[in-house]
Amino acid sequence: MDERDLFLAELLRHEGRGDHISDACPGCPCLKSTPPRYRCQDCLDSQLYCGLCIVQNHLQLPTHRIEEWNGQFFERLSLKAMGLRIQLGHAIGESCILPRRAFNNDFVLIDANGIHEIGLDFCGCMTSQTHTKQLLRAGWFPSTSTNPRTAATFRVLHHYHILSFESKASAYEFYHSLVRLTDNTGLIRRKDRYESFMRMVREWRHLVMLKRSGRGHDPSGVAGTSEGQCAVLCPACPQPGKNLPHNWEDAPKAKGWLYSLFLAIDANFRLKRRAVSSDETDPSLSRGWAYFVEETSYKSYISDRAGDVQEKSTCSSHNAVNMAETKLSQGLAATGVGTVDCARHNMKRPNGVGDLQKGEKYLNMDYLFFSTLRHSTVDILNVSYDIACQWHKFLWSRMVSLPPSHHLNYLARTIRFFVPKFHLPAHAPERGWSNINPVASSTKAMGPGCRRDTLDDHFGDWNWKKVVGLGSLLLLKIKEAQIEKADHGAAFEEFDSVITSEHRFAWKAEMEAWEENPNDTTVANPLQPKGIAITQAGARLSLAQLEAEELKRGVDLSLHPDVSPSVLIASGIDLEEEQRRLKAIADGMGIHATDRQKLSILRMRMSLRRKIESWRQTQLLYVPSVQVLLATSATGSLNDTELMKLWLPSALNSNACDSRLQHIEWELHFAQAHDALEELRQCLRVYCSLLNFKREWIRGQGANTRAQNALTRIHTRQVACVKRYRTAWTALKSLAPILKKADWHGRLQDLSDDDVKPLIDPFASQGEGRRKLTWIWMMDGVDSGAAGGDVDGVRVEWCKSRARALRWSEEVDLLQEEMRRVLQFFNWQANWWEGQGVRRAAARDESLRAYASRQANIRRRLAAHFHSIWAPLMSPQDTLGNPAAALPLPDLTIPDMP
Repeated sequence: MDERDLFLAELLRHEGRGDHISDACPGCPCLKSTPPRYRCQDCLDSQLYCGLCIVQNHLQLPTHRIEEWNGQFFERLSLKAMGLRIQLGHAIGESCILPRRAFNNDFVLIDANGIHEIGLDFCGCMTSQTHTKQLLRAGWFPSTSTNPRTAATFRVLHHYHILSFESKASAYEFYHSLVRLTDNTGLIRRKDRYESFMRMVREWRHLVMLKRSGRGHDPSGVAGTSEGQCAVLCPACPQPGKNLPHNWEDAPKAKGWLYSLFLAIDANFRLKRRAVSSDETDPSLSRGWAYFVEETSYKSYISDRAGDVQEKSTCSSHNAVNMAETKLSQGLAATGVGTVDCARHNMKRPNGVGDLQKGEKYLNMDYLFFSTLRHSTVDILNVSYDIACQWHKFLWSRMVSLPPSHHLNYLARTIRFFVPKFHLPAHAPERGWSNINPVASSTKAMGPGCRRDTLDDHFGDWNWKKVVGLGSLLLLKIKEAQIEKADHGAAFEEFDSVITSEHRFAWKAEMEAWEENPNDTTVANPLQPKGIAITQAGARLSLAQLEAEELKRGVDLSLHPDVSPSVLIASGIDLEEEQRRLKAIADGMGIHATDRQKLSILRMRMSLRRKIESWRQTQLLYVPSVQVLLATSATGSLNDTELMKLWLPSALNSNACDSRLQHIEWELHFAQAHDALEELRQCLRVYCSLLNFKREWIRGQGANTRAQNALTRIHTRQVACVKRYRTAWTALKSLAPILKKADWHGRLQDLSDDDVKPLIDPFASQGEGRRKLTWIWMMDGVDSGAAGGDVDGVRVEWCKSRARALRWSEEVDLLQEEMRRVLQFFNWQANWWEGQGVRRAAARDESLRAYASRQANIRRRLAAHFHSIWAPLMSPQDTLGNPAAALPLPDLTIPDMP
């Protein structure tokens, strides 16, 4: 701040001539030359020159901006006005015997520093090239091939290309920023070249895509491009012939999953397109060569099946399925896009993108799914889709209506369908679209072909950035996976060490039988307890069924289109549980928490606060009286999120509240109490069993430490169950007088610390004859499972612990296989590029070989870099004999897609 005057003075100094006040031009040999009055804004040299010198100095720099000193200040002047003429087709400074001026001597060149009028002469000699070729060889991209009057430098097109990827700036914004760089007053009227610039940008995108996919090296040329051939492939996904071992098909069944393909299907309804233009007026330049499917065949299939009635979803009333026909589409040619991605690495698949007309219809998603699978011959497919539960049911019967080229021999493959676990409750969208959504504002008004070409280009850049980032991504993943593998493996070993061999063998056999046939309903799921008890889930289902019956009778008490009264109260109870869980975590951190722990708690509080505020808006529809309570009570800081009052009906006392809501809360809390007791009993069974075994069989410090850690984890869950039950009990006591529940509690009682005891207490002071069971063991359903009831919880926990340890071990194996595939893919791709350099015999052999060699070099550098950072974490068989291991590590700066 103390140097502002200095900086300001130096900025103003550039408005005058500074130290360059002289009567002689420093570029002229004769001191009697014309006084210097001109300077260049873009040259490092701020010296003033005479007109002849300034023109001579810029024979190779025609887009530099010149200023003239008029005696009072500097004003802008073009090199064309000073007499500079650029001669194409000849060396700089060489004259042409038959120069031909640009059409009407009106030529505009767009560069990164502005829009320039250029005095341009084409070569008219007998051996001259066409005007288009002369411009292209000068590094200028013409807007048309007939009498071109506008061009853009390769430099500005490349600059905008990268800028559009990173900032999502539209061509309109970029062009008008150049207009302002040229003249920021608006006083100089120039012809608008925006449409020309748009056309050049689109053609540039298309040509660069063809160049990067090797189409210029193929003897068949651009016309020989096949569908999906210009897509950037995922090096980590299994691709036979490119990155799989030669005998991968003979891998044992136990390891076959290593060579499976993981796909994710999703839709984005922000990438709309208005009903402007048409495919006839604005066709795509690619015709399905990258990520979008070939439009003609796709639309033909959709129109032929337009009359088909789509089966309704029976799962969660998913709007994407049931409301597909009513999706708002007025004025829109496309309501969004559907995509098929590589699920593990989040890359767009070739021919896996297509427009949606009305919602997420099966017709669209089927075509995209089978279209992208034409590019894969992998035997095992894992397909993730947030509505897979409904979509896959009749998939193979719907496949028959697709073109024969899209048919899949599903009987010869292992295909599994999944709903992403995080989205099971509501089947919400699978992932965010934060990278591509900002493009929607500019693509929504484009014609169909321009929009598809633009999105194709953005998807290609996204894939390339993912490819370049695979080194750090897989390194981060495998480090995390190895830590989790060790932690869960140790936890299972601790658990397994206190289990008797009889149970261990029996439970392992159950797990293996179920894992071999997970879809066989005759094989019991060992991860589920065998006991039957009152559960919150069952109560919610019953309430939902009752509400459905009322709707049939014409009774609808819902005040919110998506949230019924039972869902409102159930959500509130869930929020209470989250508050308790968060408070337990915060209290357990103590006063010496690390910065990482504090950040984690802060994020959890912010997330919970947003959930509560969202839920509160719906609550006020059903219980307006809460507004008064909120107005008279302090909201509390973020640190008090876990202590916020939610004001469920049981906490309202005399305040007005619909009795229906009170009945719903009663039913849910009653079920919650039974739920908490059942889990508490399971915890006590596990704790007692482990404690007994530890006392009788465990010897040694290490073994005792492992057993004690297992006991601590069970105790933590036990404490949480006690708190949950006491919350439900308090609510029931509050609601009982209001709802006039006389003998409501039955066997439910106030839970004291003395009641929390195992069925058989190994440390009980009284003898067996005097021992009394606490009331929690005299509830209905505690003896379900007969003799196995005491070990049922232990069995479930053991099975879950074993499954976690195995899954993390498999994740490490899969990541190591993916790293091996990436290195092999780069090696294959480098060899492929080297082969492209000699495919086409022409006068430009050197340029073809140069580009192919540069592409091959980039792949080898990537492989060498990735191998250097992965080597300590890869298995020995993946590093031995790897060509990348022997390569030196050059500069690895890769600023953009090659």
